[in-house]
Amino acid sequence: MATRIRLQRHGKKGYAFFHIVAADSRAKRDGKFIEKLGTYNPNTNPATIDINFDRTLHWVQVGAELTDTARAILSYKGVLYKNHLIKGIAKGALTEAQVEEKFNVWLAEKDAKITGKSEGLAKAKADQKAAALKAETAVNEAKAKAIEAKNTPEPEVAEEVVAEEAAEEVATEETTEGAEAAEEETSAE
Repeated sequence: MATRIRLQRHGKKGYAFFHIVAADSRAKRDGKFIEKLGTYNPNTNPATIDINFDRTLHWVQVGAELTDTARAILSYKGVLYKNHLIKGIAKGALTEAQVEEKFNVWLAEKDAKITGKSEGLAKAKADQKAAALKAETAVNEAKAKAIEAKNTPEPEVAEEVVAEEAAEEVATEETTEGAEAAEEETSAE
C-alpha cells in the first residue's frame, strides 16, 4: 500500500479549508485516511498552517509520498529540512546537538520573516486607511465650502449691485441735472 501525504478539501464554496492527512493513495480525495496531520487555511494572509510536527516527520521518514502542495507546506514549516538534518546524523556528518542548533536557527529566521510580513501588511493597511481618511476629509471640506458658498451671497456680487445702483443714481442725477439745465436754457431764451 502506497501512503501519501495530501490535502483533503473542506469548507464552503469559494472559501476552501484543507486538512493535511496521511492516506492510502487509492483512497478518494476526501475519503478514508490513516491519520490527520494538521490543517491549512489559505484564506488568511499569511496562510495559517497548523501541523503535528512529530507525526508528520514520522510519516516523511517512513517513506510517505508527498503531493506538490503538501511538499510546499511541509517545506515551509521545516519538516523536510529537519528530515534532511536527521539523515545527516545517520551518515555521521552531524551530531544531534548540531541538528537541533541548526534547526532552531532556521526556525528563528523563519519566524522573523513571518512576523515581518505580518507587521508589514498591518502597517500597509493602516497607511491605506489613513490615506483614505485624509482624502475623505478633503472631499468633505470641499463639499462644506461649496454648500457655504451656495447659501451665502458673495460680497463681491453685493458690492457690484451697490455699485450698479449708485451708478444708476448718478446717471439719473446727471440726467435730471442735464434736463434742468436744458429747461433753464429754454426758459432763458
